[in-house]
Amino acid sequence: MSTYRISQLAELSAVPATTLRFYETAGLLPAARTTSGYRVYDDAAVDRLEFISSAKHLGLPLEEIRELLEVWEQGVCAHVRQRMLPMITDRITDADRRIAELSAFSAHLTRVRTDLSQPPPAGACGPDCGCLSTAPAAPVAVAFTRTRPEPPPTITGRPEVPVACTLGGDEQGERIQQWRQVLDSAIGREDIDGGMRLRFPANPDLVAEVARLAAAEQGCCAFFDFTMQLTPEALMLSVRAPEAAEPLVTELFGVRA
Repeated sequence: MSTYRISQLAELSAVPATTLRFYETAGLLPAARTTSGYRVYDDAAVDRLEFISSAKHLGLPLEEIRELLEVWEQGVCAHVRQRMLPMITDRITDADRRIAELSAFSAHLTRVRTDLSQPPPAGACGPDCGCLSTAPAAPVAVAFTRTRPEPPPTITGRPEVPVACTLGGDEQGERIQQWRQVLDSAIGREDIDGGMRLRFPANPDLVAEVARLAAAEQGCCAFFDFTMQLTPEALMLSVRAPEAAEPLVTELFGVRA
């Protein structure tokens, strides 16, 4: 049986070593130790990591992957399929819900763009110019939260989610830079319960970029809760995270107001 150091497994699987360490901490990928304390993996760990990566590609959260691994370890495919089927069904339901939310969001942005494409009035912006106001409409809200049924709340009212990011070092640095570029356009911020609220101009391109980043961030850092609310005047982005995630929140979004 072959054995692999963590760097070798990372190269073999194309999974960053930081993610492998996180999987060990989360109880997904146990590692043996050499007498010198180095992590070492065998072929069974390679198969286990392949199963984890496959489940991640299906969008399953770590809690459900951990449940599946307990069944997978028994070596009966029929049992794995039986347990996985309702999980995938839940994912389809959630994906359909998100499609509906984003379709409504896109339709609203299209209406705003149509208004802004009309000939502008002479002089400064006014109530009917399209910049400050469109036809009266209710705000459009889109929430980017964990895509699975909520477990029982903790004492603080937040579900138990590991405070960890699955991005590698280079990917994380690139994501931070993307957020900083977007945050340069913020026109206000305020503290809210459990996080902060950022205010942006209701620029269609900016709104789309904020939505893209929020969805991408929630995908790799499941402990984040993002809520977007768009009005004709502004986009409000609410960011909430557990107290333990405050260093990462500060790194991404800056010091709170």
